[in-house]
Amino acid sequence: MDNLAHALVGATLAETGLKRWTPLATATLVLGANLPDVDGFITFAGPDTALLFRRGWTHGVLALAVQPWLLAGAMLLWDRLVRRRRHPEAPPARLGPLVALAYLSVLTHPALDWLNTYGVRLLMPFDGSWFYGDALFIIDPWLWLLMAAAVVLARTHTRRGVTFWAVLGLATSGLVLVPELAPPVAKLAWGVGVALLLGLRLAPGVPVRHVERVAGLCVAALLVYIGAMLVGTHVAERQAAEWLRAQGVRVERVMAGPLPARPFARDVIALTPERYVFVEVDWLADGRPRLSDSPLPRGEPDPIVEAALAAPQVRGFRNWLRFPSWRVHRLDEGWRVELVDVRYSRTRDTGIGHATVTLDRELRPVE
Repeated sequence: MDNLAHALVGATLAETGLKRWTPLATATLVLGANLPDVDGFITFAGPDTALLFRRGWTHGVLALAVQPWLLAGAMLLWDRLVRRRRHPEAPPARLGPLVALAYLSVLTHPALDWLNTYGVRLLMPFDGSWFYGDALFIIDPWLWLLMAAAVVLARTHTRRGVTFWAVLGLATSGLVLVPELAPPVAKLAWGVGVALLLGLRLAPGVPVRHVERVAGLCVAALLVYIGAMLVGTHVAERQAAEWLRAQGVRVERVMAGPLPARPFARDVIALTPERYVFVEVDWLADGRPRLSDSPLPRGEPDPIVEAALAAPQVRGFRNWLRFPSWRVHRLDEGWRVELVDVRYSRTRDTGIGHATVTLDRELRPVE
């Protein structure tokens, strides 16, 4: 998930009452919820290096066991060297609660990342296998809305708080309302949700003492939402597979992935022996599966494609591939091979899910 989602989850957990466990509890929960993404700095080394290392070591079991202790130690150090020097009368932070909160928040991170189609390597460094929940889109506005409710109620009682959340609300609303990715019904639902949150904040009968109850309800609602999305993915896979088989298509395997801001629809990739077939299931329409994109070829790579996959400049891409396809173009001096992962790239020639390798006539990669 995106880092805003991770941070909001940590902040909402704090508002359930966990922030009263110890000083620095809220900071620990928010930082811990984002801590495994420390590997994001590798992005500056280039997109392929990022694919090689992202959601790996820092998201695996070894790091998840160590990171909470490092975070709790850092918070305790900050407490002693900075916070209590500024405020000697303040009660000290306590190691035990800090460690418990750090574990809780750090573990929410791979749990949310697993819910995407991108994948996460939970067993690193012992096993590099990718795991996928295929339930939530990597940017989910409904998660934002649910996790923002209690935090907005608790953190908008100062001018600085109002300004911060107003700016954040405008930015997130722009992402949902302006692009064409979200359908009109999703934009309407977002507007209604924001209006309800604003009304709740302005209502005179919602004092601060109700924030913990709101936060608990929001966490419960998020768990129900995630469960429903997981069930929806399973149902869409079954529907699409049965529909294709009824038409005589030999289906080996299917994957149903979420669509941006559309919890009642799924993008299904069906694997047949020769090709990928793409199906959309939309339960807000007639609920019947329908073909959504032109099929793409799949199968065993020939020597040209094998040489492209072995090129060092796509080492990370090769390791991340889940549903590979390719297009080979003959050039005067060799070949250009377009490698795609059909989860994210079908017709586009750039961006995530797409890589290009140029080979000379001896099938050596050209930098």
